[in-house]
Amino acid sequence: MRPTREDCDVRQILDRIADKWSLLTIALLAGRTMRFTELRREIDGVSQRMLTRTLRHLERDGLVRRTVYPVVPPRVEYELTPLGGSLHETIQALVTWTETHQREIAAARTEYDNRAEIA
Repeated sequence: MRPTREDCDVRQILDRIADKWSLLTIALLAGRTMRFTELRREIDGVSQRMLTRTLRHLERDGLVRRTVYPVVPPRVEYELTPLGGSLHETIQALVTWTETHQREIAAARTEYDNRAEIA
């Protein structure tokens, strides 16, 4: 069965959400607005270029709203849109599931690794 266009669209969205910086950016923006410098300070290891790119992609996908204030020096703030907020809620459910099952996953990994050593 060949993938449909819808499958490709879904894959693109999932790839965007699962990239290195998007989840962390969404989590930081949950329930508050932040300036670019605040986000960069909070996200360890992100370059200015990558944070800019991440924010632009999230804005394009309708997950983040960018507000520019007409002041000198320019002030720009980022916040989650309602769509981004609903995604954050879904991500939180996944985090909760992971926290609930982390011991089971660790045990399964250990069991698998032990079997692999014997084989």
